[in-house]
Amino acid sequence: MVNRIKVLSVGSLGRRNEISIFRKEQGESLKKLGINIDYFNIKGHGFFCYLKNLPVLRKKIKEKNYDLIHAHYGLSGLLSVLQRMVPVVITFHGSDIWQSNIRKISLVASYFSRWNIFISKNLRYNAKCFRKRKSSIIPCGIDLKKFFPVKKLEARKALNMEINKNYVLFSSSFSNKIKNYPLAKEAIKYTHNTKLMELKGYNKKEVNLLMNACDLLLVTSFKESGPLVVKEAMACNLPIVSTNVGDVQEVISDTEGCFITKYDLKDVAEKIKKALNFGKKTSGREKVRQYEMNSIAERIKVFYLKALEIENIR
Repeated sequence: MVNRIKVLSVGSLGRRNEISIFRKEQGESLKKLGINIDYFNIKGHGFFCYLKNLPVLRKKIKEKNYDLIHAHYGLSGLLSVLQRMVPVVITFHGSDIWQSNIRKISLVASYFSRWNIFISKNLRYNAKCFRKRKSSIIPCGIDLKKFFPVKKLEARKALNMEINKNYVLFSSSFSNKIKNYPLAKEAIKYTHNTKLMELKGYNKKEVNLLMNACDLLLVTSFKESGPLVVKEAMACNLPIVSTNVGDVQEVISDTEGCFITKYDLKDVAEKIKKALNFGKKTSGREKVRQYEMNSIAERIKVFYLKALEIENIR
């Protein structure tokens, strides 16, 4: 049965007009399980532009005879359920629940889908009006072959970073307002000989080196769902200081060298000092093996089969 399942992954293109790395990696993991994955990339932005893709989507379904659609984000989910030809599984990632205008669209899409996936408990909790009886929590997966511990000195030399300086890795671009860079910038001033590094413009190999070269990862975000950057840092055994967003507390729980902070300048600064004083690798990698990409794909496959069983019963 599994070898005959044909799934169409539906989503928008990224900033570089490419399929997101997340969709690609998830697709490759599912292919290893014998599931055939194709991609439908939505052209345009905004509600009405999404709807213009509906005739093209229906045509592709007819031509390739797919068994199932896996849509990512609420708008893609709505487009997908409107085709009414094959069952739909939707993954909700965060902004499609938080933003009030998109939240309503997501609610409609979730009602007509066969199964809904939320990437964290926190996200499903904030989606209180969604039908829980047909939803599951499946985090985004990480590739443990691409994120792994490297000696700090070796990583710093590879990136031409100073040996005797403290480096704090910020979780994203400084310009991303939801990541709350101003708080991070001010908190760093309380530490000596410390530089805040912007996580922007690096490929995955470089990010792995950067995580191993830095002394800690700092997350000051206002909102997150299940930030991959935290799981990737854990895979590198990097100490973490983070606000209590998304599934971070669950992921770093009881990991020595990792700290949850309030939205308070002095508390953030104090937790940064504690992480710097910890001064060594954590045991984080062992705690994130459950998020390994192939394990996550196995869980997704279960709900593909469940969605098809529901369709057959109906």
